Amino acid sequence: MCMLSTKATCNSHGQDSSYFLGWQEYEKNPFHEVNNTNGIIQMGLAENQLCFDILKSWLAKNPDAAGFKRNGESIFGELALFQDYHGIPEFKKALAEFMSEIRGNKVSFDPNHLVLAAGATSANETLMFCLAEPGEAFLLPTPYYPGFDRDLKWRTGVEIVPIQCTSSNGFQITETALQEAYQEAQKRNLRVKGVLVTNPSNPLGTTMTRNELNMLVSFVEDKGIHLVSDEIYSGTAFSTPSFVSVMEILKERECDENGSDVWNRVHVVYSLSKDLGLPGFRVGAIYSNDDRVVSAATKMSSFGLVSSQTQYLLAAMLSDKKLTKNYISENHKRLRQRQKKLVSGLQKAGISCLKGNAGLFCWVDMRHLLRSNTFEAEMELWKKIVYEVRLNISPGSSCHCTEPGWFRVCFANMSEDTLDLALQRLKAFVTEYYNIPEVNGHHQTIHLNHSRRRSLTKWVFRLSFDDRSPIPGR
Repeated sequence: MCMLSTKATCNSHGQDSSYFLGWQEYEKNPFHEVNNTNGIIQMGLAENQLCFDILKSWLAKNPDAAGFKRNGESIFGELALFQDYHGIPEFKKALAEFMSEIRGNKVSFDPNHLVLAAGATSANETLMFCLAEPGEAFLLPTPYYPGFDRDLKWRTGVEIVPIQCTSSNGFQITETALQEAYQEAQKRNLRVKGVLVTNPSNPLGTTMTRNELNMLVSFVEDKGIHLVSDEIYSGTAFSTPSFVSVMEILKERECDENGSDVWNRVHVVYSLSKDLGLPGFRVGAIYSNDDRVVSAATKMSSFGLVSSQTQYLLAAMLSDKKLTKNYISENHKRLRQRQKKLVSGLQKAGISCLKGNAGLFCWVDMRHLLRSNTFEAEMELWKKIVYEVRLNISPGSSCHCTEPGWFRVCFANMSEDTLDLALQRLKAFVTEYYNIPEVNGHHQTIHLNHSRRRSLTKWVFRLSFDDRSPIPGR
C-alpha cells in the first residue's frame, strides 16, 4: 500500500519537460565569465537584469525604504508582526498605478479589485481554483509557457486544451482554431470554463493584436466563459505595435456601461518578476471586476502571501513617479537594443526569428537545421546545442508548439559580453556542422542536404533522459 497521496506520486507536474531538464544540465556546469568560461550559458531563463543599476541607484538614495524606516524611525516591529492578507493599502495603490502607467494610463485599476499573490505562478493557480472544478478545461493558444502545465493543472485538476496556432500567420489566434479547440474539449467530454492567453506572449515575444483581443472577448461572451489575460510582460513591449491590455478592449467596447456579463468574466494576472526583474521578491497579482472572485482569491492568498517587508519597500519604490517613468522608458530602450543584438547575431549565423516587439526572448526558427521535419530531430538538435555548443535554450516542443524546429532564446539575463560569446559559439557550430556558406559576413539560411542530415544521426548524446523526451501536444 502506498503511504503517499496521489498528488505526491503523480507525474503531472511537468518537471521532466525538456524546458526544466535544460536548467538541470545548466546547473551541473554553469557558465561564469571568470571561473567557468567553458560552461553552459543560460539562455532558457526569462529574467530581466538590464536595469538593475537603476533600482540599485534608487535604493542607495532611499535608505529608509530598504532599512525598514519611516521618517528615519525603524518600523521593523510593525512589519515583522501579523499583517492582514488583504495587503498593505499603500502598496496595492502604488501597484495599481504602476500597472496603469505601463499601459499608457489608457485604463485604470481599482486597488480594491487587486489580490496579491506570491508571484504569477500563485496568481494563475489561484484563479484556476476560483474559476474551474477538477476535470474542467481552459483553452490555451500554442505555443505556451511550459510552466502552465504545472501552474494551471497540477494541484487544481484543471485540464488544458490547446488552441493550435501555426507559423503561417505568425502564430496568431484564429476564429477557426478557437472553435476547433472548443469542439475538441467537447469531444473529450470536458466542460470549457475559459480561455487563458499570455499578452505579450511567452514564448513568442509578440503582443496580441486588437483584432485577436476583440475576437477573444466576443468568443468568451458568446460561450459564457472566462478570459484570463496573463500580462506579466506588459512592461516589456519595447517597439511597435504597442501593447494593448484586454482591459483597454473592455473599455472600448463599453462593457461596464452596457451591463455586459463579460465585464465580470475577464481577469488579469500581473507580476513584478519580468517588468522590474524581481522574480525573487515573489510579487504577483490578480485583477478582477467580479467581487466574488476577488473575495475568494483574497482568502486563498493566505497560502501564498507577499511579505510585509517586500510590500513596504516596493510601495516606496513604485510611488516614486520620477523613478517609474525613467525606468519604463529606459527598460524599453535597453530591451530593444538587446533584442536587436540577438537578432543580428543570429542572422549572421543564418538563423532567423519571428518578428517580435516584446518580452525577454526571441522565438527562433531553426527548422532548416533539422535532419528531418520531426520532433525527434528537434530534440537531437537541442541536445547538441546544450552539450556541444553549451547553450541552454528551450525547444518548441516543450512549449507545445505544433511545428518542429522552433526554440525560445532569452537575451536579458546575461551581460552583453556573455551574449556575444553565446552568438560566437552558435555561429561556429553552424559553420562546422552545416557548412552554410558565408556572404558579406552573414551565413545564408539554407536547408540541410541529405548527406549532412545523415551525418547528424551519428551524434552520440550523453543525456540520461533520452527516453523522457516530451511528447508533442502534451
